Amino acid sequence: MPAHLNATHLQFLFEGALWTVVLSLLGLIGGGFVGLLVALARISPRDGVRIAATGYVQLIQGTPLLVIMFVTYFGLPTVGVTISPLVAAGASLTLNVSAYLGEIWRGALQSVPKPQWEAAECLALTRTQRMLRVIFPQAVRIATPPTVGFMVQIIKNTSLASVVGFVELARSGQIINNSLFQPFVVYLIIAAVYFCLCYPVSHLSRSLERRSGFARAPKLEVNRA
Repeated sequence: MPAHLNATHLQFLFEGALWTVVLSLLGLIGGGFVGLLVALARISPRDGVRIAATGYVQLIQGTPLLVIMFVTYFGLPTVGVTISPLVAAGASLTLNVSAYLGEIWRGALQSVPKPQWEAAECLALTRTQRMLRVIFPQAVRIATPPTVGFMVQIIKNTSLASVVGFVELARSGQIINNSLFQPFVVYLIIAAVYFCLCYPVSHLSRSLERRSGFARAPKLEVNRA
């Protein structure tokens, strides 16, 4: 007699969804920290720093996340470094997310009108003061909607963590399907859970874009007289 989906299976899927959220947060926090460094390096006045950051972005964006996970989890043990599936998946997501967020934030920084940069220089502010007091507040407002929108991609990319044995939402569904042989029902539930995770993030992104008042800072007025 074939087995049927029950409360135990649903609980297992719920636990997988929680780990999907945890992994997404790890990727967002780690990738955000590294991505900020990448963005600053991409607009650095030093040629060597800019070239290195550009090479990093091109390398990571040109390498599939699946391959990065394979290299991290199966490649590092060959040099004597053994890590858990969670660490491997989190580190791989961090690398992937940092390259994309770095470019998003670099674009936001460079989207701040040039007169704002010039006005800050006229006030004799240091580069750090210019960034913190003038450029960052305006760039944050520009970068927030695409950053929040990119979080949807992070959530969906966590499904690739199953290749290193990490049991998140997609992997938990696969395990359940292997015992029930009801792919239509199981994967329909998984799709619904992913939608429930991603839709609020997409809605938040659109809401922030409409309001456009997030981290608003007054622009410096340039006297053109």
